[in-house]
Amino acid sequence: MDKSNKKNVKAQPQNRRAFAPSAATQSRKPGLEVRVTAAKLLAAAIDRKISLDGMLDPINGNPAYRALSDADRGLARAMVTTALRHLPRLEAAIASLLDTPLPEGARTLQHVFIIAAAQILHLDVPVHAAVDLAVEQADRDPRTRRFAKLVNAVLRRLVREKDEVLAQTATVSPVPDWFKQRLVSAYGEAEAERIAEAQLVQPAIDLTVKSDPELWAKRLGASILPTGSLRLPSFQGSITELEGYDEGAWWVQDAASSIPPKLFGDLKGKRIADLCAAPGGKTAQLIAAGAIVTAVEQSANRVVRLKQNLQRLQLEADVVTGDLFEFQPAEPLDGILLDAPCSSTGTTRRHPDVLWTKGPEDIAKLSALQEKMLRHALTLVKPGGVVVFSNCSLDPSEGEELVARVLADLPDVERVPVDPKEWPGLEAAISPLGDVRTTPATLQATDVVAGGMDGFFASVLRVR
Repeated sequence: MDKSNKKNVKAQPQNRRAFAPSAATQSRKPGLEVRVTAAKLLAAAIDRKISLDGMLDPINGNPAYRALSDADRGLARAMVTTALRHLPRLEAAIASLLDTPLPEGARTLQHVFIIAAAQILHLDVPVHAAVDLAVEQADRDPRTRRFAKLVNAVLRRLVREKDEVLAQTATVSPVPDWFKQRLVSAYGEAEAERIAEAQLVQPAIDLTVKSDPELWAKRLGASILPTGSLRLPSFQGSITELEGYDEGAWWVQDAASSIPPKLFGDLKGKRIADLCAAPGGKTAQLIAAGAIVTAVEQSANRVVRLKQNLQRLQLEADVVTGDLFEFQPAEPLDGILLDAPCSSTGTTRRHPDVLWTKGPEDIAKLSALQEKMLRHALTLVKPGGVVVFSNCSLDPSEGEELVARVLADLPDVERVPVDPKEWPGLEAAISPLGDVRTTPATLQATDVVAGGMDGFFASVLRVR
């Protein structure tokens, strides 16, 4: 970008009188509170490492978010998730339009800029509203009031030079440096770039059906994926209003998440425990496939949700509330599904805050916990019994490396390689050793089907 075209856009104090509306005007300004709230949510995620899911909970979430109308909640959610998804590029865009960097500690001002830039560059909102309300937002906060004219100048220039800024920042990696380095180490430069770019794409809605996917694909106008999941076309509205919801014919579940339960093969009459069961999508798959299922979940709140989901789907399981390390079945089981708690780095299309709320130290801690869980799970199955271990992390330390350590240490446990021929359309997701490894870039888009799926790892282990 030609710096000579910059029009004295500097971080300096400004006269605030022209930008100081009355308190009554502030309270009535349409659209202002939703943007203030979005900036607060962004700050909490990137500065205080607070999970966005918790803040967006309609009952126990962020008070400012809960105070918004349903429509404004949707807009706030779109603003903050878009900002997190494109954060490094938005930061680069704002920096390119400043003659001097923002003062140290000006985090509140930075968040105002980022939320406004997300609207201007990536959301279908009137750009004049994005600019005017950002100026209003800056002016009403004593910490940023002196920069109101700066906000106005920078954002109006961003509107004028939108195409140029987008082209210039396209070379900036959309993921934080620590994560990019781990992707390159695990997948190589080219694939790491594909994964990073894929997480920018808004994910489609996938459904798992209890039976007859062809019938439900026709009824819902959906496409059938290689996993057997249904992918809805571009969808606006409430999921609960779709045909089949009330009767429990299907549930929302990312295509990649539906893979681990299918790795058991024939489950009719088998006694299976799902050790981290909530919210219940995989539990439902196991039951629908004919297994006799014990669903174990530590969180009492999540157990409530699990039971509600099973009730809607008209499926039954023996639900156990408790620590999986204390779970001991009356007799050894035929199989265990352990979809272990992980860093969730494979879910950044849906949860872009993950890359900013977690880091390498979290991956190390979670990997150690998962290994402990897996070793315990292997003690709960009978000889010939199978443990399917999975998680939604892209990091080999939570997947391939972990399983390799367990296999090297336990001679009575063997890997059961997944046969690529049994997964037409997903052959590339089966590793040479026979594990499953999907990424957000795994499933390519077509003219009729959106691409992408969550990043998942799964391995099938058998006790001799």
